[in-house]
Amino acid sequence: MQNENLKPNEIGIFALGGLGEIGKNMYCVEYANELIIIDSGILFPDDNLMGIDYVIPDYTYLIDNQVKIKGLFITHGHEDHIGGIPFLLKQVKIPMIYANGLALGIIKKKMEEYPELKVKYHEFTENETVRFDKMEVNFFRTNHSIPDSFGIAIDTPQGTIVHTGDFKFDFTPTSNDANYAKMAWIGDKGVLCLLSDSTNAELDDFTESEKEVSATIHDLFKSIAGRVIIATFSSNVHRIQQIVEASIQTNRKIAVFGRSMEKTIEVGSALGYIHAPDGTFLYSRNMTGISRKNLTILCTGSQGEPMAALSRIASGTHKQIALIPGDTIILSSSPIPGNQESVNKTINLLYKNGASVITKSPFADVHASGHGGKNELKLMLKLMKPKYFMPIHGEYRMLKTHAALAIDCGVHANNVYVLDNGQILALSKDSGRMAGKVPTSDVYVDGLAIGEIGSQVIKDRRELSKDGLLSVIMTINQDRHEVICTPTIISRGFIFMKDNEQMIKTLQTLALDVTDHYLEIGKKININGIKNDLVKSLGKYIFEKTNREPMITPVIMVL
Repeated sequence: MQNENLKPNEIGIFALGGLGEIGKNMYCVEYANELIIIDSGILFPDDNLMGIDYVIPDYTYLIDNQVKIKGLFITHGHEDHIGGIPFLLKQVKIPMIYANGLALGIIKKKMEEYPELKVKYHEFTENETVRFDKMEVNFFRTNHSIPDSFGIAIDTPQGTIVHTGDFKFDFTPTSNDANYAKMAWIGDKGVLCLLSDSTNAELDDFTESEKEVSATIHDLFKSIAGRVIIATFSSNVHRIQQIVEASIQTNRKIAVFGRSMEKTIEVGSALGYIHAPDGTFLYSRNMTGISRKNLTILCTGSQGEPMAALSRIASGTHKQIALIPGDTIILSSSPIPGNQESVNKTINLLYKNGASVITKSPFADVHASGHGGKNELKLMLKLMKPKYFMPIHGEYRMLKTHAALAIDCGVHANNVYVLDNGQILALSKDSGRMAGKVPTSDVYVDGLAIGEIGSQVIKDRRELSKDGLLSVIMTINQDRHEVICTPTIISRGFIFMKDNEQMIKTLQTLALDVTDHYLEIGKKININGIKNDLVKSLGKYIFEKTNREPMITPVIMVL
């Protein structure tokens, strides 16, 4: 069935997530009755989304168009590209998941937690072509902060759509080289539209090579006399191997903390990306008896996540690890946009508890980004030579900056499109236009609840965290139309009741005055009216006295 927003000869390109944000990456290419999905990620919530575990895209369009879906193609194994797969499969029938190497291993490990979901996998190779009736999919290897990262080229009757995936140009990588020849070949063959990673569009020049980071980590380990606690992204297999090598060279055992880190090491070791002699990794219960100078603690929490291992070490709530004098903490990562405050809080706590902290600086290259800077983005544009350009994967300012780079590199300004999630770019050989929008929104995952927590619940949680809760509990005799006993006032996070007895008495009096108005003999008791007026009357008084607005919840029992 043809998308009503598209003409018969048009390709539809749109994102369900990943535009104007870092995370939730999910992109779709639609032609005639075929729909290809690229990545299915999550977004980690900021402090404003209280109690939310993950944010995922709205899958409504995919649910309504399941018959068109040919497959889900994965560019690499980071959570912002694969973390949403279980939630997608709960709602949408996906014929096949196409992934390679480490990404496929991580996905399979993840799906072991969801045995009720039936999944079909296909491990693609770089030289393979996946063919459907009207579209063909090809792959080219890139460099990123995780092995087995790929760009995807989709050939259609109207032209080729290229999705770069997350990439950088690392000429001295710690694993396979990017396939520059294939990128150039795809560009020479002709690219109708390029979708390209914008994360580091504001960064001048090239990003650092992983080789430079490896040398820095080795030098640091040699110079540190005490215990090393190092935090990095659990998916950064290159960095984990560098830490392993530095630990072996300095005669250190490695204790691993963090469930995701343990999973990555398990999968990475099985696939041959992590090499370590037997006995290198310790279980936490076997740390006793190891001298401080012979121990590396490898953990999660480089982004200041409250429940991650490093945050709990910093706050003194970790069950196995307590900071001791002489500890050196290395944060081998850079803060994701929006996480700086949480990272700073963790660093301050570490310093406060006597640890030395090393972060990325001009004096210590302990992290290299996996995303290309301006010159790398320009190089990709020059290799692909697209007719149309759509920046993806980034906050809005990053997308706009990348769009300007494309114009500088020769793409006509009228052929550059900066879109929001859901907006459809309709392309043919000779034309490009905006063609409406598919349903899109943030869907909150809270425990086992998917989409059941809406914006009003989040708003209520914010209000509770800001000004607290006040409950008014009353019992009404229905026959006599009177209140039984004095109303009970309960405060949670608003005031300390023992220190505010006069205010409590005034609130009780106001509650009785409001209720008495509704309890005139001969009239039906309007419970909803009583509750609404209680909220208004008590709220007005409280704001006048305290300049605060707690959530007021009347509880009325009728006997």
